[in-house]
Amino acid sequence: MPTSDRHGAPDDGAPDDGTPEDGTPEDGGADRPGIRTTAVRAAGAAVAALEQLVGGLGTAMMALLVLLWAAVTAVTSLVGVGLLMAPLVLRALHALAGRERGRLGRWGPEVLGPDPAPTALRPAVVDPTTRRELRWLARHATLGLLLGLCGLLLPLLALRDTLFPLYWRLLPEGATSTSLGIGVAETWADAAAAGLLGLGWTAIILGLGPGMARVQARPGRLLLAAGPDTDLSLRVAELTATRAAALDAHAVELRRIERSLHDGTQNRLVTVTVLLGAARRMVARDPAGAEELLERAQSAAEQALSELRSVARGILPPVLADRGLAGALTGLAASCPVPCRIDVEAPERCAASVEATAYFVVAETLTNIAKHSGARQAAVTVRSGGGRLRLDITDDGRGGADEAGGSGLAGIRNRIAAHDGTLELASPPGGPTTLKVELPCGL
Repeated sequence: MPTSDRHGAPDDGAPDDGTPEDGTPEDGGADRPGIRTTAVRAAGAAVAALEQLVGGLGTAMMALLVLLWAAVTAVTSLVGVGLLMAPLVLRALHALAGRERGRLGRWGPEVLGPDPAPTALRPAVVDPTTRRELRWLARHATLGLLLGLCGLLLPLLALRDTLFPLYWRLLPEGATSTSLGIGVAETWADAAAAGLLGLGWTAIILGLGPGMARVQARPGRLLLAAGPDTDLSLRVAELTATRAAALDAHAVELRRIERSLHDGTQNRLVTVTVLLGAARRMVARDPAGAEELLERAQSAAEQALSELRSVARGILPPVLADRGLAGALTGLAASCPVPCRIDVEAPERCAASVEATAYFVVAETLTNIAKHSGARQAAVTVRSGGGRLRLDITDDGRGGADEAGGSGLAGIRNRIAAHDGTLELASPPGGPTTLKVELPCGL
């Protein structure tokens, strides 16, 4: 005899497996977020792989030029002419290898290079680093170039064929319908077949793109990294010093923030509290005096708010996020007492911490110029490329800047060292003073 459950539905004795009457499992859509996440990840990995392949195409084209140059140099060395070009070829080889190390470091673990290789012909012949770089050069100029071209052409082919059904009617009669150069679309079925080819190109990008990027990068990671016989003690010592500088810079920044809050904002807020208490006690017997105290309290509160905003801007200036590095530096130049020219060409954005460091370096340097240099004008030049951000700050002041003189240069150096950057200062007596800073973009 059928029974009824507590909702009044009859129970015919069939096992309850959680399946509704229409036969659709209750959790049938549970795997949809997983499929969506997998698709998004695959698309993101394919886009990143294409960016790596196209980036590798640039260095592969330069590698091909250097390889041809090296071959011409080797042939002409038989008659003595190539011996004069050999040092230039070696410098180009080492510079290109360093550029590739930087590129690989932006897309994965940092590639630590060995000690600087020689540029003289005789030592370079027996130098293991130069031999490894030459082997990388030959592979990257051939296989790396081919893979880079695939990374550039595959998206174009996929886009062309996928969209072909939308514009095939506009093509002249007898035009090729596919990117392979075969077939002519005469019907909608032919156009749809070309569109399916575009989907095939897309599938190749999604499935093979990341692997192609790894194959293109493998010779560089194997041959351009420091060999097992390379002494890395100097690099370890340098990184240890960099970490110590980063900790020191962090501690100095914390002390600056604490001092600003304690000596400025906290005193203002104490003043506000005292004035409000006095006004509360005077409001009954002396309303005019209480109103005056309230005005003073409001003025002190506004000053405290202004100081809090100043401290917040000192931690990470919001103008960097709103206007970018160029806009932020333009604002610094506008507020500098010394006329300052800003020239920024930085098409690739850097990490927020790197841009903040560049901003603080320029701000501190312009402050030093206004206080100590006696300069009539200053200039700030910013360039980015190859994963590096370069700053040149010059003034026509009296010169003689010294890190030991308490002008803030030591703090600037610590900030830069925290990012594994470099600083060069040239300030002869009588001027001019030039500060050159180089920071990794950290992308």
